[in-house]
Amino acid sequence: MKNNYVVIMAGGVGTRFWPFSRSTNPKQFHDVLGVGRTMIQQTVERFEGICLQENIYIVTSEEYYDLCKQQLPYLSDDQILLEPSRRNTAPCIGYACYKIASKNPDANIVVAPADHIILKEEDFRKRISMALQYSETNEVLITLGIQPTRPDTGYGYIQFTESGEDIKRVKTFTEKPNLEWAIKFVKSGEFVWNAGIFIWNVQTIKKAFELFLPEMAEAFDGINDEFYSGKEADALKKAYPQCKNISIDNGVMEKAENVFVVLSDIGWSDLGTWKSLYDISAKDEDQNVIDGRALLYDTKNCIIKTPHERLVIINGLDGYIVAEYDNALMICKKEDEQKVKEFVAVAGTKGKEFV
Repeated sequence: MKNNYVVIMAGGVGTRFWPFSRSTNPKQFHDVLGVGRTMIQQTVERFEGICLQENIYIVTSEEYYDLCKQQLPYLSDDQILLEPSRRNTAPCIGYACYKIASKNPDANIVVAPADHIILKEEDFRKRISMALQYSETNEVLITLGIQPTRPDTGYGYIQFTESGEDIKRVKTFTEKPNLEWAIKFVKSGEFVWNAGIFIWNVQTIKKAFELFLPEMAEAFDGINDEFYSGKEADALKKAYPQCKNISIDNGVMEKAENVFVVLSDIGWSDLGTWKSLYDISAKDEDQNVIDGRALLYDTKNCIIKTPHERLVIINGLDGYIVAEYDNALMICKKEDEQKVKEFVAVAGTKGKEFV
């Protein structure tokens, strides 16, 4: 396993999970499922047996350094990569891969978000191991593909060829289509969701950056000698402005011809919204999801997440989100959850302490 590395992206704010997820303490650092471990802790544990602990890297924002150290105290400072600014996933992944390459040019890398749910962890490990074995000896960019259950416009869609049993060549890669195309993709039965989990050899991804994002490749190549040194942070501040604000999907995966997909039934959810948490959670006889101390009367199809030290009494709600954290309480119809970003914007005008 010495050449296997895991890069966990943990710099997002998770606005759609407000008021639980805040800019100072986003959802990846919370115990969202109520299992006694935060999402980032669960993500790291998921890779046990895939790579050595010293080969796990977290890419996050400077303001989340303390949270990372508190929740993952066994990681060294060299394993916590602090971005000087948020510029989407391509610079985040480029930074980590170029840093790892400077230490181990034979590295085989898994890139995963810190805030996804994987319910079938053994199946997940088998799929990741299969992909790592393939990427070790083939010049390929691999992603995990999930069977879509609805025409969601928030995911990338992968169309694959039928050749190959487990690892299939990608025919087309479309990042976040509009609703009309998403409906067509799901109806066709030829598309899977891109889970946002990637596997590749470090030399393969470097070639992809050089081909499709040459300015970014040049920026990280230019600070190669500063990685793992006291000069790294200052070098990054000079390199990051040269990096385009772009996702790895738009910047590389849609353009590359050597993209493959591993079809995966792993109980996956990106846990992007309150409804996605509702969908995967255990429910009572009235189809309510409850995390907290609540007395419910004539209430059904709701998700309630409130502080355990507070008693909440709810009467007559159907299909609502009731979420309280710290100094904010939100009561919102589940069907209107896309308005949460609007709520956050307005809450910010009332004071920074609310966002």
